[in-house]
Amino acid sequence: MKKNIVVLGAGLVGNAMAIDLHKSGHIVTTVDLDSVRLNFLEKKYGIKTINESFTHSESLKEIIKDADIVIGAAPGKYGFQVMKSVIEAGKNMVDISFCPEDFMELNDLAKEKGVTIIADIGVAPGMCNVILGYHDTQMEVNSYKCIVGGLPVKREWPLEYKASWSPVDVIEEYTRPARFKANGQIITKPALSDTELVDLNPVGTLEEWNSDGLRSLLNTMPHIPNLLEKTLRYPGTVEYLKVLRELGYFSEEEIVVNGNKIRPVDLTAELLFPRWKLEKGEKEFTIMQVVIEGMQKGKPAKYIYDLYDEYNAESDTFSMARTTGYTCTGAAELVLNGSFTEKGVNPPEFLGRKEDNFKFLLKHLKERGVVYRKEIL
Repeated sequence: MKKNIVVLGAGLVGNAMAIDLHKSGHIVTTVDLDSVRLNFLEKKYGIKTINESFTHSESLKEIIKDADIVIGAAPGKYGFQVMKSVIEAGKNMVDISFCPEDFMELNDLAKEKGVTIIADIGVAPGMCNVILGYHDTQMEVNSYKCIVGGLPVKREWPLEYKASWSPVDVIEEYTRPARFKANGQIITKPALSDTELVDLNPVGTLEEWNSDGLRSLLNTMPHIPNLLEKTLRYPGTVEYLKVLRELGYFSEEEIVVNGNKIRPVDLTAELLFPRWKLEKGEKEFTIMQVVIEGMQKGKPAKYIYDLYDEYNAESDTFSMARTTGYTCTGAAELVLNGSFTEKGVNPPEFLGRKEDNFKFLLKHLKERGVVYRKEIL
């Protein structure tokens, strides 16, 4: 059945979601200040667009007044306030903004308004949480580890990295202390710590290091003694990132340069963005492995989920947009068809609690060429 859907954000992921939902037969409206991206959606797909800001509460409420669901694809710094405005407007929402604030602070408000919100529903956080949420209902989980990264196929000096989202949001991965759980204790270490090499098919050797990607899992899975997420990059990346961080290039504290106040991180982002920006048609990939261990029916059990996905030339869609965006559109469909109706703000692991929803998401992704391969040991 056709539904009215408003997508907030016309970035690489936002546009991938708008196109996917449009192809599924829904009436989609995309809102953004970038007229070039909006014109692309209008001319190629006939998607309705609104060229204005959605970060102002009252104008946003007017924009979404007829929406059956709102898709949040705002930059992280706007995500929390946008989610709050959507809740105040009484609308259901699925969101991939990955805001730095604790989105569960909006849970009481969402329940009061009687709306269903699913936050952090991308690939990681997102689908990895859904996988854990499912297995947590099937077994006694002792250990969960997720390693994940998005990288260009072609390694180019000096960075050997390209990003499909805001450089400032990426840089935050390199500065925010990483939290994980070991033997029942929450441990905090600097980002980029505990560097290890790992071999993953079909890429080969990559570098993994601590990042603060567990987010809601630290609160929703208190009974699991070991929880860990690490980010993947090409070998050698960590060393130069540590150098930049140590020299202050990622600092948010203002300094004075020729009488002008600037934040070093803003300058760094401006310098890095041209080198990080994925060019049209450039090949890149997303790689992720989720390992879950514990006891099931009185016996040791181990499940491994592997994801490898590349840029899709046919649809001209980057892999990170596919793996993130299509997980989010699948969650939107679950809300729209009444399969997930939990009121309040829900982290993605809650979706996995119901086996039918877990299987639906895997099927939804597979139909779009995003395939999770499962191994049982």
